[in-house]
Amino acid sequence: MKRMLAFISAILLFLGIDLVVAPKTASQTASKSEVVHVGILQMMTHPALDQIHHGVVAGLKEEGFTTGKNLKIDFLNAQGDQSNLKTMSQQLANKDSLLVGIATPAAQALANSAPKTTPIILAGISTPAASGLVKSEERPGGNITGTSGLNPVSKQFALLHAIMPRAKKIGIIYTSSDHGGQTNAHAFAQVVKQAGLIPKMYTIANTNDLQQVANQMVSQVDAIYAPQDNGVASAMKTLVNVANNANIPVFPCAETMMPDGGLASYVISQREMGRLAGVMAAKVLRGKKPAIYPVATVKNGYYMINEKEMRKLHIKIPAAIVRAASQHGKVIK
Repeated sequence: MKRMLAFISAILLFLGIDLVVAPKTASQTASKSEVVHVGILQMMTHPALDQIHHGVVAGLKEEGFTTGKNLKIDFLNAQGDQSNLKTMSQQLANKDSLLVGIATPAAQALANSAPKTTPIILAGISTPAASGLVKSEERPGGNITGTSGLNPVSKQFALLHAIMPRAKKIGIIYTSSDHGGQTNAHAFAQVVKQAGLIPKMYTIANTNDLQQVANQMVSQVDAIYAPQDNGVASAMKTLVNVANNANIPVFPCAETMMPDGGLASYVISQREMGRLAGVMAAKVLRGKKPAIYPVATVKNGYYMINEKEMRKLHIKIPAAIVRAASQHGKVIK
């Protein structure tokens, strides 16, 4: 008998059949006393993504799911490594009832690893439909929904133009492999063209390229736009250092890029985007179907200005914008 059991085990191992217990799906709605397991996969460490992560946890708590009480969170950070994303997404898919992907590559890795019965919540993905994660943002159609982080590019350009009315050539830098950054950059370029100005596009393969590309860019443009791009955001200080030496202002799109030297921006809250994703995750855990749960966006934003950069670059920002940032936004002193 023992020989027979050993033989069967060897066959199963050879065929790659995993003997672990499958995670409970969120469709098996959690009772109030049951501890639910949520896996969160983050693309890398940088302030914007960290804020989304904190927002997700806050949103779950707001809806009654608290860590240490009725919620167990398995959090993994791939630190920008694609091979980590694949391994970690498989780990989470094997043990958690609901998954959260922060940034497009993390969400795509989870979508490729998880069974179609496991719900996945997107947190801060620029274009979920164009990324192939949902059929449409109005009706996702599968096991994935969440929040989109598409930037208000028209308002961001209007701000740049109000501060730099004589600027003609606008430099836009993004990472070639970052789908969200690429989409945001081209959307902004379209707005620049419509205004009769000249967008000049610059790409980096990774952050190691940024110094060299930035040195070339500052000799050819009047102002720089930094889109919602993980590579550019993580190397924002390098970009600003090069730009400041050439007296060229940088207008970033994310609030977390402003303290690193952005001059001004109209931003949406990354934490609020994460919080909204956390609320959606809670509702799915209680039985709401991702297939008919529309992707949500944070529409209202606010002005941020950086007075340190104003002084450094000797640039005056219109009083109405300063007042709006002071009263309803943020001012970096």
